[in-house]
Amino acid sequence: MVYLQKSPQCSNASATATISRKKVAPLGRWVRPKLFRGPPFISLSSERQSPRSVTTPAAPTMSTPSGSGEADGAAPTASTYYDVYGPDAKPDVVFKEATSNSTLNLQDVQGLVTWVIGDGILPSWVFIKNKPLIPKVILLYVPGLDAALYMSQSRLLSSLKELCGNPKPVLASSCIPDERHTIDALLTCRVKRKRDAQASNHSHESAGGKVSSLDDLKDVPFPVKYYTLSAKDLEDNGYPSSLSGFVPTVPAPSGSCPHEILALDCEMCVTAAGFELTRVTLVNIKGEVVLDKLVKPANPITDYNTRFSGITAEMLSDVTTTLQEIQEEFIGLVYKETILVGHSLENDLMALRISHDLVIDTAVLYKYNRGPRCKIALRVLANKYLSREIQNTGSGHDSAEDARAALDLALLKIKYGPDFGSLPSFSRRKLASVLHESGKKCSLIDDVGVLDRYSDASCNSIAVFSDDDALSRSMKEVKNDNISFVWTQFSGLISYLLKRAQDPEKLKSCVAEAIALKTCDRKTARKRAKDQTCPELKEILSELDKKIRKLYDTLPENAMFIICTGHGDTPLVQRLKKMLNHGEETSESRKNIVEALEDLQAQAEVALCFCCVKH
Repeated sequence: MVYLQKSPQCSNASATATISRKKVAPLGRWVRPKLFRGPPFISLSSERQSPRSVTTPAAPTMSTPSGSGEADGAAPTASTYYDVYGPDAKPDVVFKEATSNSTLNLQDVQGLVTWVIGDGILPSWVFIKNKPLIPKVILLYVPGLDAALYMSQSRLLSSLKELCGNPKPVLASSCIPDERHTIDALLTCRVKRKRDAQASNHSHESAGGKVSSLDDLKDVPFPVKYYTLSAKDLEDNGYPSSLSGFVPTVPAPSGSCPHEILALDCEMCVTAAGFELTRVTLVNIKGEVVLDKLVKPANPITDYNTRFSGITAEMLSDVTTTLQEIQEEFIGLVYKETILVGHSLENDLMALRISHDLVIDTAVLYKYNRGPRCKIALRVLANKYLSREIQNTGSGHDSAEDARAALDLALLKIKYGPDFGSLPSFSRRKLASVLHESGKKCSLIDDVGVLDRYSDASCNSIAVFSDDDALSRSMKEVKNDNISFVWTQFSGLISYLLKRAQDPEKLKSCVAEAIALKTCDRKTARKRAKDQTCPELKEILSELDKKIRKLYDTLPENAMFIICTGHGDTPLVQRLKKMLNHGEETSESRKNIVEALEDLQAQAEVALCFCCVKH
């Protein structure tokens, strides 16, 4: 049974969540009060403990014994330490007893990796016995498996309990976790900024005009596509997608050389139908104007909005270009592979009635400290980081000027890293790069999108297209004595959940089941959770268990195996939120859907971390 409830010791900004499993209290529905705020503390107990992960009372800070040989700057192997620890010494994982003010998150899981094989900080939640004897760490990401699904289908996932013992509950990266943000938390590190890097945050310079293509951006902390909005980011910020009457961008023709990156800015006037497009400007990476045209609105103009748009009646008097004509010209320049840069581009794309998924939005990139719903004006960012005054002529905005400013702001982020412009003294770096500096070589085994964002020249980047590929390549890489860290992902479960959320009949069944569980007692709820699981999902979980067992059996002795699930059924949560936001018709009442969504979201937020050492 999973409970998420307010802690009497916590303030309004914190809560306590408890996951427990008892014979007298079987799994039921998830409960979270409406006043829930902030990340909860979660603990998990069971009647049986694994010998590999015995929970013990919190121990004082412990460190590796002296004389381990690490101080000489070399990268010793595990065999170096056997004379110190003895021939029968074994490394192991000991989870410390949870305290009332502790919360495990994804960064804690990533921190465990850097502590064991890198130069990380001693974790407060776990003790690694005989740490220097661990030759490598394997981190397996299994999105979609939350605590409730695991507990209700534990028989199908018996290898997890047998190999790793009880898992540690982990809070997801946000209330509605995003796949990209979850992986980002696991494959990036927070490192202290160097003094000169902190100073560069306050230097006002223009990155535009210094590069002629993306190939000129060498030795940057993260690749350019790292800064594009995820699918959830696009939805949260109101970007058009699959809307009636909108024209999607298309793939570039074979053999063509499309623009790698373009900056966009549009101007609008007020008509009888609302805001309509009156000017479109595209600028390339050199700052050169590629497209700059006025557009005649389809409806009579009631307000030229000159103070902001810079558009006057005289400027549009002889214009005949229609929206449809400018759309054709636009999609001939901006292809699906083109990165589009701008400030609050959702408004520009709405006016163009064009949908495009590869977007860098400087209004999202430069975060405001008052929260994501508040965005900093482009002129403020340009003044602060570019030492450039824009939008101050009194005659309206210049769309070419605004497009160049947005492009230069994006290039500054790309050049200095995602934390450029923020106050903290820590910045993010790729986990592979940080481990490489500690003398450790990594292998990342995942789809191309993940490899593009998180691999570097020092690691093995292995693209795979299925879980079977991921398993076979991982089994090979873990045997490589030169590799200290292996990352891979089994995505079969989350792929199934994505397909299920898009199937109207299955979605209807999931909602009905979630509503029915709210009215059941705990015993009935647990029985229904087991019995109502469809054969397809059972088969997926069974296959997942077999793959985990195969990978474990291949691991060398003393290797650490970490399995992190990241989040639960977020596709279902996101689909229900979209259904409510768009007012879609359903057989269930809105009230019932909202109540079911609360429970499903609380359930999806509780991920799991399994950890063991191969003996």
